[in-house]
Amino acid sequence: MSRLVALGAVAALALSACASNTDSSSSSSGSKELIISTDLPLQGSSATQSGDTNKLIQLYLDQIGGKVGDYTVKLKTYDNSTAAKGAWDDAACAKNATDHVADAAEVAVMGTFNSGCAKIEVPTLNQDSTGPLLMVSHAATNPGLTKEWETGEPAKYYPTGNRNFARVVTTDDYQGNAAAAYAKGDLQVTKCYVLNDNQTYGLGVAKAFATAAAKEGIEVVGEAAWDAKQPNYTALFQTVKASGADCVYLGGIYDNNGGQLIKDKVAVLGDNAGVKLMAPDGFTGYADLLALPESEGMYLSFAGLTTDQLTAAGGPAAKLIDAFTQKYGQAPSGSYPLYGVAATQVILAAIEKSDGTRKGVNDAIFSGEGVTIPAADSVTGKEIKIDPKTGDTDARDVTIELVTGGKETFAKAQSVEG
Repeated sequence: MSRLVALGAVAALALSACASNTDSSSSSSGSKELIISTDLPLQGSSATQSGDTNKLIQLYLDQIGGKVGDYTVKLKTYDNSTAAKGAWDDAACAKNATDHVADAAEVAVMGTFNSGCAKIEVPTLNQDSTGPLLMVSHAATNPGLTKEWETGEPAKYYPTGNRNFARVVTTDDYQGNAAAAYAKGDLQVTKCYVLNDNQTYGLGVAKAFATAAAKEGIEVVGEAAWDAKQPNYTALFQTVKASGADCVYLGGIYDNNGGQLIKDKVAVLGDNAGVKLMAPDGFTGYADLLALPESEGMYLSFAGLTTDQLTAAGGPAAKLIDAFTQKYGQAPSGSYPLYGVAATQVILAAIEKSDGTRKGVNDAIFSGEGVTIPAADSVTGKEIKIDPKTGDTDARDVTIELVTGGKETFAKAQSVEG
């Protein structure tokens, strides 16, 4: 534990000093150089938020001198999206997984952003003969990655029987509970129509919301998938209108033609002050969404606390975001970049506890007491504790946001009970 506190002290000092960039290749001779990577969608609607995540992580590494314990750490970035798809891609994720394993200097992966991509990559990383190779996500929230959800989950992602996936945000079952409670208690909706994008994340979060909504006394009057390739969704929303729903929940990611979906919802059902429109964190952090007049009055849930909430208390989060703003002229897009740094802090703590091997880094998370980042050092302002049995965090914060004036604004924060 003393070594983790030392890591936090170094990071805090570096953040306070707002040091200039440091080239980690100039570290003292004899230290072992390790690579940590990010695996994010760098094309399409997610590009800005993912790019800012990479920039913020690099800034953090620069500020701690690219060093942790006896190791020099460098960052390598991977793109799991394609220009043609404009979002994460199955084949790109599969290739990245093999490329991670092939780079012998790489000891951990920060990512992925999308749960479906994580489910493709984790089994490959798990079977690495020198590992397993650790992945710590800032955004992959599907419950099945760490606990029983769909058939065979989570065991099928860990063929060796050893866990190698962790995350610093809560899961979609808790996000669904929080969104449903807000819909009932604050918005006083009575009938909800639940849509999903037919992908892993979307199916999971839609299921979680529908289950929780029914328990809250909200009638789920219909469930359907939207096809991201369709030019419009007028017929779909005519069906929703006929159901008498006073709420529509979009379970999925904005990348899957979410803009057209929002436009057609308003065109058929009216603005969001009437029939409420809700969506999960797969719709947060998108400048294109915020630019849509039809998104005004839309409610979003986020599996964590927003950057504004995290920086309001000062400390490491505020200092890091201020340094980013000074360097790039504006704050990072969305709230996931800061959680990307939180995931990186977990990886660095694991490296410091390890012998510098893939197996050693992974074992630091999934054996003994695991890894804990003290609240005073964490960029979330809260203690980050990873359960060594599951890889989940014990923080279950969920934020509800309201889109107004072209911005995501704070509506309510909830800490969901287990």
